Amino acid sequence: MGIEKRRIEETILYEDKDILVCRKPGGLAIQTRRTGMLDMESMLRNYLAAKGEDPYLAVVHRLDQPVQGILVFGKNRKSGARLSEEMQRGEMEKIYLACVQGVPEKKEGILEDQMEKIPGSNLSRIVENKTKNSRKAVLEYKVLKEAADCSLLEIRLRTGRHHQIRVQLAHAGWPILGDTKYNESESGQGEWRNIGLCANRLSFYHPATGKKMEFQVKPDGNFPIV
Repeated sequence: MGIEKRRIEETILYEDKDILVCRKPGGLAIQTRRTGMLDMESMLRNYLAAKGEDPYLAVVHRLDQPVQGILVFGKNRKSGARLSEEMQRGEMEKIYLACVQGVPEKKEGILEDQMEKIPGSNLSRIVENKTKNSRKAVLEYKVLKEAADCSLLEIRLRTGRHHQIRVQLAHAGWPILGDTKYNESESGQGEWRNIGLCANRLSFYHPATGKKMEFQVKPDGNFPIV
């Protein structure tokens, strides 16, 4: 428990009686049903219980398991509900860094597609025409840095769809480095390679005080381009 507590404390960016903001490492699930496998939620609940606090934790938003970056949790039902309302109203801003294969011709732009989940799998796809299961997916991108055959993009989500950034960038011809699900050149190379996607900035309004909260992290040393 001591090692786990230290590991959790190292990920925490901010904490008070209403919220907990932390940095999720790549490869760690937020929640899992696999027996004996720790996830972010369980580790944080254990951390709160070890301090003698109510281990209640509201999962407000998510990151895919291989993705690193910032998350905020509500520490009680009221704060969790208010943060979830912010998410629904689009008042919570999430900004990502994505390392992609290829270099977009336009240095900034908007991707807008129809996306749907693939039945019987944990995958999504772009469809050319709207279907009964598809939903609009919109993101903004901006090229921050270029290398020989890859680039670093800043991504702002306008919608929140399953695997949205990964699917839309791959469909546009700029698959994320290390993405074994959607980058064809990376497929078959194992589940937990260092995917080039980081939720590096998060802003929202504190559910109790109304104060604007802003957090930013740098990707860890395993990130392909910084």
